[in-house]
Amino acid sequence: MSTATISIGPGDHGRRMTLDEFEHAEGEQGYLYELGRGVIAVIDVPNRRHLAQVQAIRDQLHDYKKAHPGRIDTVAGGGECKIFLQDLDSERHPDLAVYVTAAPANVDDDDLWSTWIPELLIEIVSPSSRNRDYQEKPEEYLRFGVKEYWIIDGEKRELLVHRRTRGKWKEALIRPPAKHRTTVLPDFALDLAAVFAAAGP
Repeated sequence: MSTATISIGPGDHGRRMTLDEFEHAEGEQGYLYELGRGVIAVIDVPNRRHLAQVQAIRDQLHDYKKAHPGRIDTVAGGGECKIFLQDLDSERHPDLAVYVTAAPANVDDDDLWSTWIPELLIEIVSPSSRNRDYQEKPEEYLRFGVKEYWIIDGEKRELLVHRRTRGKWKEALIRPPAKHRTTVLPDFALDLAAVFAAAGP
């Protein structure tokens, strides 16, 4: 017996929904949607400053991948991957996810996003995402098994690094001209100044 498709739109921001319902819902075009702790968040499509920062980071990661074959399997954007936490009724779409290891070969597509764990997740802060990025996602990404979580804040011009240490996050604050080096990607150094410069003044 088939069930009716659930449609969601901007008026559903704050609506409660199960993860199973959300996974099969159809969203009104022109918006992005996440489910956090069973509550729908309707997100505006990122503006050009946000996109420029995401692209600047992606460019650095792709340059590293070319120079160091085998160290990165996949760099995925928010529309290409998701973080699936069944027990929390959460489905997150990070701005960038870095997978060092390949997707498990013995897992089907229905279970892929709850089992393929990225080593690094990156969020670019926007006005509508600030609370989620700083308050909600650190706990969820830690529980999911991520090794590092970066919050890049163009307004503050800083990077807040969460590094997994003994099952907890250890935080470090990085500001230009300093570069962030991570053990997740040996010999990689994120050029923060270039990221913020890409967004313009």
